[in-house]
Amino acid sequence: MNMGKKLLQYFRLWFKKVQVYALVGKAGTGKSFRAQLIADKYKIELIIDDGILIKNNSIVCGKSAKKEKHPFTAIKTALFDDPVHRKEVRKALEKENFDRILIIGTSARMVNKIVKRLNLPHITKLINIEDIASQEEIEIARKSRERDGIHIIPVPGIEVRRNYSHIFIDTIKIFFKKRFSLDKKQKVYEKSIVAPEYQKKGKLSISETALSQMVLHCVAEFDSRLKVNRIILIRQVYGYILKIILKVPFGVELPGIIHNMQNYIIRNIEKYTGISLKEVNIIIGAIS
Repeated sequence: MNMGKKLLQYFRLWFKKVQVYALVGKAGTGKSFRAQLIADKYKIELIIDDGILIKNNSIVCGKSAKKEKHPFTAIKTALFDDPVHRKEVRKALEKENFDRILIIGTSARMVNKIVKRLNLPHITKLINIEDIASQEEIEIARKSRERDGIHIIPVPGIEVRRNYSHIFIDTIKIFFKKRFSLDKKQKVYEKSIVAPEYQKKGKLSISETALSQMVLHCVAEFDSRLKVNRIILIRQVYGYILKIILKVPFGVELPGIIHNMQNYIIRNIEKYTGISLKEVNIIIGAIS
């Protein structure tokens, strides 16, 4: 899509006063579980979740990140990195008559990138998962993801079986009491439980090579002056311990850098893979 068409679509939606809502939270905290709840509360017609466009509990178009065979390609799919995928969803949005749309993502940065790539107006309201779920509910969801590796797609099972039968596991009916809804009546939502292609035997499967590559990328992105000599991965029941041995150029001021880099690595790996990092230990192996 050329720049003229992009601007035309953007201003068409802007003049229509289309409102863009975003629901954000870390991987496995229950965002897709509560997507339809948010849509009902704010009368939102369309949902974008993990690369697919959803309307009236049906998949309109797109490609689910859940069907990707590698966590990194899953991230790219969720971000509409592929031009063909992006164009398909843009065209569908042009045909739809809607006033509100909900974008689901792991961070404000992610949903803003999706909004930009789909030529949507700026986000009207950003909702954090902590705004609509208790810490106990979020922790239960995270432990379920770590233990069982199951994911939710916010559409009925018949839709997922039709489009992604190879990752479909089961359906679940969820009852929300009136405190979660403007409607006093109890709401019932049907959602699908799936096991993504990039998981094996119900748990997240990511090769140590792939995880090491992501660590290398994080270090280089954080500070290109720092070089990784070695990465040691220790797998535990509920996550990994990482030991990163660095080569640091002479003159680089280390206080503050190491702590900030630890947080940067933990934040990005957990955000984009759903893997829990128990520890990230950074060791200065050499100064050159």
